[in-house]
Amino acid sequence: MAHQDVDDLIRRLPKTELHLHIEGTLEPEMMFALAQRNGISLPYASVEALRAAYDFSNLQSFLDLYYAGAGVLQTRQDFYELTRAYLQRAHADNVVHVEIFFDPQTHTARGIPFATVLDGIRDALDEAGCTWGMSSRLILSFLRHLSEDEGFATLAEALPHLDRIDGFGLDSSELGHPPSKFAMLFARCHELGKPCVAHAGEEGPPEYVWEALELLKVCRIDHGVRSLEDPALVKRLAEGAVPLTVCPLSNVRLKVVDDLARHNLRQLLQAGLKAMVNSDDPAYFGGYLNANLLACRQSLDLSADEVVTLVNNSFEASWLPDVDKQRWLAEVKRIHAESLAA
Repeated sequence: MAHQDVDDLIRRLPKTELHLHIEGTLEPEMMFALAQRNGISLPYASVEALRAAYDFSNLQSFLDLYYAGAGVLQTRQDFYELTRAYLQRAHADNVVHVEIFFDPQTHTARGIPFATVLDGIRDALDEAGCTWGMSSRLILSFLRHLSEDEGFATLAEALPHLDRIDGFGLDSSELGHPPSKFAMLFARCHELGKPCVAHAGEEGPPEYVWEALELLKVCRIDHGVRSLEDPALVKRLAEGAVPLTVCPLSNVRLKVVDDLARHNLRQLLQAGLKAMVNSDDPAYFGGYLNANLLACRQSLDLSADEVVTLVNNSFEASWLPDVDKQRWLAEVKRIHAESLAA
């Protein structure tokens, strides 16, 4: 199949996104608009100056800007508009199901009530469900650079709202903050009957992936690109069909890999791992879901079959009911067959 035909297939396929930080979709234009509306001064003279700051040397240099930018989010309306803008872009990419992270500690530390954050995000998710039939799950993600006690405090704030929270995650600065730091917190999350995921094996070593699996009992590994360094871990991930929510453009922008052409996405698939493509923090990393898939197709010369495998892996790894998974997998198969016959 010609390259253009594979690109057309990428655009046509229904897709799901499982690794997306809603605060990471804050585009510079919206950041400036919300700052003006909320009377907040930004240390940048213009949208262009802010975009120029998106030249990151590592994960921490990104996080410093990410947390500063989140300060413009103040009201339920702000969180609604942020989420709606992402969902509109996802819908344009033919994303039919999203499972997004939110970081309440980023906001409650600034005095923003937990409910303000949750209500605004949920307003937009509910609207997308009604307007486009887009299904969604919402994952409360704990900040690993903070203490486990602070995580427990956030969980206590979340308890009255558990009917609107679908799972728990772990993100932020990875190095020096191993998953084992949060073993008791995640044990409590499992007691609440919610699935858990964790960032591991992005900048951190394969040992962090082991800890996330064995100590936090996660059902998905977010990133996991360093897993190939440990053959025993590869075997464990393959035998358990553990999903890896890979974020290629993010990996390049944060210098996890120096060139997308040298990304190990294909090697992950060849090793029998359930890898998929996601956009992570697309406002900062230069691309939403289709942009990630199209860039990988170009840089890695992905075939149509490989693209379909990535998309199928994402549906299979989602928290959708089985009947919905099968419906979307059948639609992927139908569109793929159409493209082959064209």
